[in-house]
Amino acid sequence: MRRIRIRLAYDGGAFHGWQVQPGLPTIQGALEEILTEMEGAAVHVAGSGRTDAGVHALEQVAAFSLNNPIPLPNLRRAVNRLLPPAIRVLSTEEVPPEFHPRFDAKAKLYEYRIVRSEVCSPFEWPYALHHPFPLDEERMARMARVFQGEHDFTAFAAADDRDAEGRSKVRTVYSSELETQGSRMFYRVRGSGFLKHMVRNIVGTLIEAGRGNIADLDSLPLKSGATVPAKGLFLVKVDY
Repeated sequence: MRRIRIRLAYDGGAFHGWQVQPGLPTIQGALEEILTEMEGAAVHVAGSGRTDAGVHALEQVAAFSLNNPIPLPNLRRAVNRLLPPAIRVLSTEEVPPEFHPRFDAKAKLYEYRIVRSEVCSPFEWPYALHHPFPLDEERMARMARVFQGEHDFTAFAAADDRDAEGRSKVRTVYSSELETQGSRMFYRVRGSGFLKHMVRNIVGTLIEAGRGNIADLDSLPLKSGATVPAKGLFLVKVDY
């Protein structure tokens, strides 16, 4: 039995997230359907995390086990030939049998994109939040830095089906930065792990800071701002 790790990119706009859902198109579901057909037996594909419906990935990491002896370059080509164009396998490699893309991950980097111009190009619209209204970018950048460090992010997490397990919502954020490039803003956050809607809620909070609705910019707010749309969020990289 071979353990294979893949790097993949996808446009999440047409999918209901990573995780398999009966009757709905998902990234995991598309991969498992193809690999199961190739293997002639059920194949489970584990991902580094469950990206939500509409979230994109520049570099997601997943792994699965196969008996099929197909060479790795041929496997990548075969899977890409069968996948929809919105999902591409970037690379394949064999790893130790105990490798797990989620439990072995050391950090993840996410990016959220905001277009500030009055007119948003139709070629950017599917991949960014269009916000042409006044914002104090210096206040937003200052607020972004507050999220660095170890915090309880309960106030920034949406309800999750795993909440009943009583898992801790303490996470460590290694970097949290807002960058402005002309009429575009990029929020990048790297951390040990992320809760459901956590990054999108942080961005909503930064927007509230930019509107002047948050007075204290030196401590974590007790309440998050509105959850921004999924379409502006990208999983950029997973570190091991």
